[in-house]
Amino acid sequence: MDEQRETLQRIVSTLANKNDEIHNFIDMLNHTIKNVQVNSSNVISELDEEFDGLYSILDEMKGSMANTIQQEEAHKIQALQDQLSQCSNALESSEELLELAAQSLDIKDPVEFLKAARQIKDRVTMASAFRISLKPKVSDSMTHLMVDFALERRMLQAVKFLPVPKPPEIDLAACLVADNCITVSWKMPEEDSRIDHFVLEYRKTNFDGLPRVKDEQRWELIGYIKATEYTLSGLKFDTKYINIRVQACNKAVAGEYSDPVTLETKAFVFSLDSTSSHLNLKVEDTYVEWDPTGGKGQEKIKGKENKSRLHFTPEFSASSLQAAQGDSGQNPLLKSNRRSGAPSPKRTSISARSSPRGSRDHFAGESYTVLGDTAIESGQHYWEVKAQKDCKSYSVGVTYRNMGKFDQLGKTNSSWCIHINNWLQTTLSAKHNNKTKTLDIPVPDRIGVYCDFDGGQLAFYNANSKELLHTFRTKFTQPLLPGFMIWCGGLTVSTGLQVPSAVKTLQKSENGLSGSTSSLNNIA
Repeated sequence: MDEQRETLQRIVSTLANKNDEIHNFIDMLNHTIKNVQVNSSNVISELDEEFDGLYSILDEMKGSMANTIQQEEAHKIQALQDQLSQCSNALESSEELLELAAQSLDIKDPVEFLKAARQIKDRVTMASAFRISLKPKVSDSMTHLMVDFALERRMLQAVKFLPVPKPPEIDLAACLVADNCITVSWKMPEEDSRIDHFVLEYRKTNFDGLPRVKDEQRWELIGYIKATEYTLSGLKFDTKYINIRVQACNKAVAGEYSDPVTLETKAFVFSLDSTSSHLNLKVEDTYVEWDPTGGKGQEKIKGKENKSRLHFTPEFSASSLQAAQGDSGQNPLLKSNRRSGAPSPKRTSISARSSPRGSRDHFAGESYTVLGDTAIESGQHYWEVKAQKDCKSYSVGVTYRNMGKFDQLGKTNSSWCIHINNWLQTTLSAKHNNKTKTLDIPVPDRIGVYCDFDGGQLAFYNANSKELLHTFRTKFTQPLLPGFMIWCGGLTVSTGLQVPSAVKTLQKSENGLSGSTSSLNNIA
């Protein structure tokens, strides 16, 4: 009995669910019927508009052509009337002369007769009746203004509803990825003169092959493309691939999308690692800014201010800082701190994934440094740096992971950089292993950094003009991290950039000229 009851309850539940499905389907059908009615009404209205527009064009053309015929009629009638008036005047003059000649025949006096005869002869010679043309100036024919709409009539009779455009075909071989631009080329499977424009959509992804629905970014749309080629420019390549698809549109409807293609967008992407940057640096993703108040929370010990710690303030000049550091490159006050047992900056535990250096101290002392969070272990890479106009001093370069908390870029044998000083005068210099080479080159507004790990080259460029500033040549034996030092001001780092074509060309030229660019590594 209970088993039958449970069976019956399942049947009732199944029927109830099915009834709900049928009710929902009925609602959907009713909604669809309403949509069909509304859409049909809209389409009929658009059809009326199209035909009204066609009627209007035909009426306008009819009026214009009728006006042309009327003008031609008026022109011909005027020409014929002018000719008729001339003939009438000539006839009247000729009749008068004829009457005068008949009267002269009755003159008896020979002298008078000869005189009259000569006058009549002269007047006959000059008579207009002998100079006018007796052929009509214009024809009465109007056949040159006839029309034949047989072809147009057949065209109108062949008018049908617009077909849905077929999907375009993307020519993968003609697509080009270079300089953070993607040029996409496509064609229609067959000629279609009704195509009005194309729509291109792209979506960044980290998956090769067919697009996935889950965990994918949304499609970005570029509309009203008139040609069968389009270039996406100014892209940041912060994913491994990009999906692209195209659809064709006529005036009425858009067709199906083309089969999507996947293009590789390989570039070096990193952020600034704030977990171990100097406490006086404010770090946000790809921006770092000098913050003189950033480390004050660490300067008090048990309610008392640590008087022995050096405060780096704007009143310090570059020369006074050099003097305070001495030959060793480290501040003696910081050494006394370590001897007196003053605590080091707070340690932060970070995972190996969040920081390639693993857990380490914050940079301290005069090492106002922040590193990138992604290491370079092979290949060619490129990124750019732009400093604020009020930035007083900053360095841009690379370093091994073993950079000490008090080390400065370019003052160790495991770091390379160029340094910009904007104090009393602006100077640009290359630094490595505590050696400096002054570069007699204007400081660019934006600096490009090119790193060829396998080829052992680190080159710096004017990012706007692609002028080479300096090249380090060495053999990198450990993974490299992008490094930045800054005092007063801010730096913005641009990543996700491909190696520019101009830089590749310059590198080939440089590599072909042995010793064309000196390196601090080769300076004794």
